[in-house]
Amino acid sequence: MEFDTFAMERLQSTWENRVAWNVSESGVHPLRIEELADTDEDRAALLAQHLAYTQTNGTPELRALIAAMYPGATAEHIEVTNGGSEANLLVLLHLVEPGDHVLIMAPNYMQVHGLVNALGAAVEPWALIEDADGPRARWRPDLDALDSIVRPDTRAILICNPNNPTGARMTAAELDAVCRAAARVGAWVISDEIYRGAELDGQETETVWGRYDRVMVTSGLSKAYGLPGLRIGWVVGPPGVVETLWGIHDYTSIAPGAASDLMARMALTPGRRERLIARTRGIVRTNYPLVQHWISSRAPLLHHIAPEAGAIVFVRYRHPINSTRLIERLRDQQSVLVVPGDHFDMDGYLRIGFGSDPVHLSGSLERIGEMLSEIERDRAIG
Repeated sequence: MEFDTFAMERLQSTWENRVAWNVSESGVHPLRIEELADTDEDRAALLAQHLAYTQTNGTPELRALIAAMYPGATAEHIEVTNGGSEANLLVLLHLVEPGDHVLIMAPNYMQVHGLVNALGAAVEPWALIEDADGPRARWRPDLDALDSIVRPDTRAILICNPNNPTGARMTAAELDAVCRAAARVGAWVISDEIYRGAELDGQETETVWGRYDRVMVTSGLSKAYGLPGLRIGWVVGPPGVVETLWGIHDYTSIAPGAASDLMARMALTPGRRERLIARTRGIVRTNYPLVQHWISSRAPLLHHIAPEAGAIVFVRYRHPINSTRLIERLRDQQSVLVVPGDHFDMDGYLRIGFGSDPVHLSGSLERIGEMLSEIERDRAIG
């Protein structure tokens, strides 16, 4: 099995701690342990936690808390993983065989593309459409195109909702349409919902869970909860499939960390979960106007469709430079890290994260603007 280089993750892991201005992240500024374990009882429980192997598919208490977020689910529907990335891995290891036909929403978090390709399946992108006109501009799924490319040998349709990198979210009717397309050929619908809960308007994104019997959802605590360092993710699926995923998990990381499982239970306790989600929504609502104003001030050379969820904005630029080359110049000359559109197979775009401190965000945007102005001056002279 051969894996393509996961370009975005390699970029971030190499440079995110070496630049002064990092706006490559897609989550909000993470919490500290003392902010999560904020009572004497919680702190005592954390210090008393044995660093042993826990229940390898997640403690029953944690699985029950996760299940409560998905109507009709029980602890038997949940497999706890080390991050959302392992959740995606387990699902695809179980489902995908060489020669399968797999449809992947595009653009998308490219982990799933790399995994499906390495597993020997035929990958076909299913593009979001940039409806850029009018006050209701949005990235929307092309449902007619989906109907035309679903085949009898289609094994799975992979979606990301809310979407990375656009911040778009699908409506209930659109999710139902995806499920109908899958049902025609018996395909699975796999929905990465890790940004669910990070909505700018405070209205929770619709989940695909419960709309079709061949559905699995992957998610975790890294984006909407501001807890990426816990490395807690999960799969929601039919109990029989989840039992199989547990068996695959035995071959990967075996179990979540004991302290992480405990802190995940703290995070998802009723009341505290709502506070964490409110914190994230407060950050994105505060910071997005800074990005929106910055983009508008540089129109028409910059353009975007407003994200609906997540601390990310996908910006189209008209400057005469490849996106990878642009972010390399930003990194080397301005010490700013941004994700290039190339990493989503969409040159001419930049993904900018706006979940950091507003001062850090404003400083980063100022430096990106300086670089773009320099490129424009070079073009005018040349």
